[in-house]
Amino acid sequence: MEAIKCIETRRSIRKFKAEQVPHETMQEIVAAAAYAPSWKNTQVTRYAVVEDPQIKARIAEEATLGFEHNSGIIKNCAALVVVNMVHGRSGFERDGSYTTSKEDRWEVFDAGLATQTFCLAAHDKGVGTVILGIFDEAKVAEIIGAEDGQKVAALVAVGYADEEPAAPKRKSVDELVKFM
Repeated sequence: MEAIKCIETRRSIRKFKAEQVPHETMQEIVAAAAYAPSWKNTQVTRYAVVEDPQIKARIAEEATLGFEHNSGIIKNCAALVVVNMVHGRSGFERDGSYTTSKEDRWEVFDAGLATQTFCLAAHDKGVGTVILGIFDEAKVAEIIGAEDGQKVAALVAVGYADEEPAAPKRKSVDELVKFM
């Protein structure tokens, strides 16, 4: 798929078919996402693919901060990808000092770039995604047994789409850009 077409046609999918996404396909998506840029090529993004219905249910029931819509999406997706980031690398110099005033917030930027790249790669493979942002980071980390030194950045529900949402309205280019 051409890059611009992929960007323009990707939609947030919230309803999924029961069919599982093969591990090989998920690995191909992660391999493509590994090409996302990162602070000084630190590549801090990691992916935990949760397929176990019991673990997904725990996350849905215990970590969605009462946001029922996300609970339903998590319970019904083929897999929930917990996007983690290695804390303490992005935005730092070798001596541990911050490089810029953004301090350690570069890790979130890097995880965001990788997550969007993941979603575009999934779309290219025919796999639907939606990025979920309302959740208890610490609780999700506890439930999945996140590795020491990693923080949860985002949740991405994945699976084969059982809907075809229309494109949402977009702002005009004139509203988005300023030339100086």
